[in-house]
Formats: sequence, structure tokens, C-alpha cells
Amino acid sequence: MMQTQIGVLPLKLDGKRLLLVDQRKLPGALEYFDASAFADLCFAIKDMVVRGAPSIGVCAAFGLALEAGRRADLYALSSSSSRSSSTSGSGASSVNQFIQEMNQAAAVLNATRPTAVNLRWGIERIMNTINRVLDGSTSASTAAVCAAAADAAYADAQRILDEHIESNKAIGAFGSELLPQSCNVITHCNAGSLATCGWGTALGVIRSAFFAGKQVAVYVDETRPRNQGANLTMWELTEDKIPATLVCDNMSGHIMLTKKIDCIVVGADRIALNGDTANKIGTYNLAVLAHYHNVPFYIAAPISTFDATIADGSHIPIEERNPEEVLHQGGQAITVPGARAYNPAFDVTPAELITAIITDRGVLRAPYGKSITAALADNFALTEIK
Repeated sequence: MMQTQIGVLPLKLDGKRLLLVDQRKLPGALEYFDASAFADLCFAIKDMVVRGAPSIGVCAAFGLALEAGRRADLYALSSSSSRSSSTSGSGASSVNQFIQEMNQAAAVLNATRPTAVNLRWGIERIMNTINRVLDGSTSASTAAVCAAAADAAYADAQRILDEHIESNKAIGAFGSELLPQSCNVITHCNAGSLATCGWGTALGVIRSAFFAGKQVAVYVDETRPRNQGANLTMWELTEDKIPATLVCDNMSGHIMLTKKIDCIVVGADRIALNGDTANKIGTYNLAVLAHYHNVPFYIAAPISTFDATIADGSHIPIEERNPEEVLHQGGQAITVPGARAYNPAFDVTPAELITAIITDRGVLRAPYGKSITAALADNFALTEIK
């Protein structure tokens, strides 16, 4: 019987407070970071307090909705002040100004992590909700219109979270079918409940197979330089009591050569229309090795991770992070003073190296141009799409 309990969510809401699991502190401590203030939310995304493309998108949606609520409250105070001083409504901020301010906030938020398309997706959905309420309102009160838009945005953010949990479970169910009854799996970075809101994408596939009674053992890449595999994936698998072995990133070729590896399952931060996939740096290395050793290489990601605006991976922006992440570990320098470092956070795996893409709408196979287009159009049965 498959377990249905979700994992640790990356966020929790306390009234108008947005609290994020501080993933920088794991596995040593489960602590929460208060990202209620807009500037603190931007910092949290940029500094990887919260990370993983789907979770970033969900947290951004809530953060933008809360920012709309704060601005609506300010307009209400301004309107109340104008009435008490017997002035006309001209003192209150206009709806157009509210839209302009929200667009500016959305632009700032969108710039925090340029590679993960879910961030842009979440922001655009909340902004569409806000604009729809504003366009359809017949109220003459700026404060009332803005408050209604903020309320609708918050409700939509909650729907986005609920949808992600169900999406994760669908990915897990589809992907579990691809894993043998007894299997050894390699995964890279972290694509569990912390990264994807509730169940996991790559780890969701593994969890679903395990809770369905399959004998699954996982080799976990440490994922330098931020060590998300060592810190987060090992923690999540340990919590679920799924057998896991931590390995250095440069051991994967040796493991494929000397161990019986049945498949590799990783997540994604952006997928182009032709199937080229951006994921955490080191994913491309795994795909090349998997191709050489004839090991199936699976991507697991929700439909929201596909970017219909780009034809192939050459158009995916690759975030370059602070070189200090490479030069230091645990706050300690690991190389000579004055050393230079290169620190791209992602790489792009060409579609021809991907065996299948496991989505919440089915399992996509090559030719990906055809199957991805069908998946985005949602005009197919929930099955394998070729």
C-alpha cells in the first residue's frame, strides 16, 4: 500500500507571516527563516534559504501575494486619512500605481534566480490573478479593489501549493512504474519534498516506488559546491528510511562500471521545447556517463518546469554564483589565498541523452518536440507519450 503522507514542506504560513525551512541549516537543525518582508523573501531565494525550482515558484507566489496585501493595507490607510481630513479621494494611490508597484516587485523577484523557470511561472500566475481582479472590478474605491486583488492572489498561491502536492504524487506514480522491483538508483542534488513542495519529483519517484514495496537503494551525489545531496537528499531519505549511500560527485562513473545501476533519476529547473534540460551542475556529466554505460537516464519534473518560449537549451540562462562557494566549505578556505574559481550553478543536458521525462501528465519519450507539445496542450491520456 503506497504511503500518502507528504514530506516536510519548505514553507508554512502563520497569518501574514511566510516562514521558510532554512535549508542552509540542514541536516544539523530544522529551523525556519521569516521571509514575510519582501526584501527578506528575495534574499531567501537568492541565498538558497529555499531552493528547488518548484518550491521557489510556490514561495514566490505567496511572497508576491503578501506584498500585494501590504500595499493594499497602505492604500486603505491613505484612503482613511484622506476622508478624515475632508479631502477628496485624490490623495489615495490609484489602481494604476498599484499595478506599477506590483510589476516592479515582480521584476525584482524574478531576477533573484534566473535559471529556474518555475519562479517566473509562479510570478506570472499571481500577476495574472491580480490583473484579472483589477480589470473586472466595478468598485470606485482604490483600497477595496487592491484588497480584493491581494485576497485573490493569496487564494491562488494556496491553490498553487495544493496543485504542486498533487502534481508531485502524479510524477511519483508514473515514475515508480519505470523502476524495477529491485533496483539501485543514482540521483543528483535534491529534488525531494523540500525542493518541490510535499512529495518530490526525482525523490518522489523513488519514494513512490519504495512505499509501493519495491526494494530501492539510492546512491546520492554530494553535489558540490553547496552539497544539497549530502545535506538535504540524505536527510530526506534517512527520514523515510530508504537505503541511501552518499558518494562524491566524481565517483559516479566508477559506480556505473562496478555496481548494478538500474537508472538515474534527477529533477529539472527548466526544460526547453526540444527536451534539453537545465538542472544542477553535474547533471550533464551523469547523463554522458549513463549513455556510455547504457543506464536509463530519467528527468522528473512538473509541467510548470517546461518553458514554451524557448526552442532548445542554448537559450536557457545559466546562473553563475559567488566563487566563494567553491573556494570555501563550511566557512573555511579549501585552497590557496587569491585563487580564482568558476561557479555555474546549472548545466544543460541535451535531449538525446534523456531516456524519458516523467511529468505529472505522463511519461514523455522522444521525439520530445512532439511529446512535449502534446503535454503542454494537455490533449492526451495519462500514459506514455511518444
